[in-house]
Amino acid sequence: MAHDTTPNSLDKQWIPFTDNRGFKAEPRLVTEASGVYLTSHRDTKVIDGSSGLFCCPAGHCHPKIIEAVHEQMKINTYTSPFGMGHPKSFLLADKVAELTPKGMNHVFFVNSGSEAVDTALKIVMAYHSAKGENRNRFVSRERAYHGVNMGGVSLSGMVNNRRTFPVTMPNVVMMRHTWTGEELNIKGQPENGKELAEDLERFAQTYGGNTIAACFVEPVAGSTGTLVPPKGYLERLREICDAHGIILVFDEVITGFGRMGTNFASDKFGVKPDIMTMAKALTNGSMPMGGVCVRDEIYDTVVDSANPGAIEFFHGYTYSGHPAACAAGVASLEIYKEEDLFSRASEMSGYFSECIHSLSDHPLVKDIRSIGMMAGVEVHAQDAPGKRGTQLQKSMFWNGLHVKFTGDSGIVAPMFISERQHIDEIIEKFRDTLNQHSN
Repeated sequence: MAHDTTPNSLDKQWIPFTDNRGFKAEPRLVTEASGVYLTSHRDTKVIDGSSGLFCCPAGHCHPKIIEAVHEQMKINTYTSPFGMGHPKSFLLADKVAELTPKGMNHVFFVNSGSEAVDTALKIVMAYHSAKGENRNRFVSRERAYHGVNMGGVSLSGMVNNRRTFPVTMPNVVMMRHTWTGEELNIKGQPENGKELAEDLERFAQTYGGNTIAACFVEPVAGSTGTLVPPKGYLERLREICDAHGIILVFDEVITGFGRMGTNFASDKFGVKPDIMTMAKALTNGSMPMGGVCVRDEIYDTVVDSANPGAIEFFHGYTYSGHPAACAAGVASLEIYKEEDLFSRASEMSGYFSECIHSLSDHPLVKDIRSIGMMAGVEVHAQDAPGKRGTQLQKSMFWNGLHVKFTGDSGIVAPMFISERQHIDEIIEKFRDTLNQHSN
């Protein structure tokens, strides 16, 4: 079993998005995981309040996924996705298309959300080129996060993700984010802020709507701390895009597959994009995988514009549609359906909302924003932005709770298999840690 030891010095691995020196001085290692719980190398139990990185709604180590991957690896461990294929990837594409909005039936598989965003950028370029249009400008938002590949970094509006990497794509302009600070502790969508969508219209008037290729938005901005769109905001973006022929891209890497209590956030808000990116819960976090789903007309335009027998879209990855990842994806989507997990998420969201907002009375809490099975708990900064949030995340782990913090915002995203007692445990340990840091 687990012990308070580590197998080596930990020196050789460069850990992502981590204070490497601090971590290696006091590591937080997970040696086992099952259901909603993790086990640390000190043999302590930790409830997973963020579904890993918002990607494991069916729980850790689901036996059906393990079995499906094992069986797949016994018969086919790899097939080149360039010019060949294997049955499981086509089966997974069919199952994904059953969940996506009507008329979005074509899926391009990648290996992560970051790759999905870069792929979506290329699809947009290919589409406009196929139509003979010279659109070379992209619109994103402040406080946006669209992954860590250079296209996604260019679209991201979180300054720390860009500061060290100054050479990014040109011709990207940022709309304002939707958190005004005027409405605090809101459950669901804020009443005010729809007018912020007019930034897109202003760009269309300033640069020419016919120069803008696409507008990228997270329906709910996740990594920046759960910024929920104001009522009417996404609808207005859709109207502006339609008026100027702009492709609307929803980054649903976090919000897809039930996090909003619906298939996708697109369904929750009743706004259909032209392109959706997805990852994370596509395989219940069990295998690296992402995807890009496009409106049928986009696929047809790109494919039909090429000469017969020619490659239509010069893009792909060595591990696109990997057999093991596809097996995990098929099993995950079957689990979500068989266990009715999206409905369970919808039913539990009211209780989760009440519980998470009970923390708003704590003096360290600045704001709480929530929708579906997702909330951002923002604490007041201490000395420097992000310092308190980093300390809280570390302390919570040893207090038996995993919550992912970005800056001073903890993003709470319970698993869909959670019972009320698990929600209660998350809130109790969150409050206990806040109390510990307020003394």
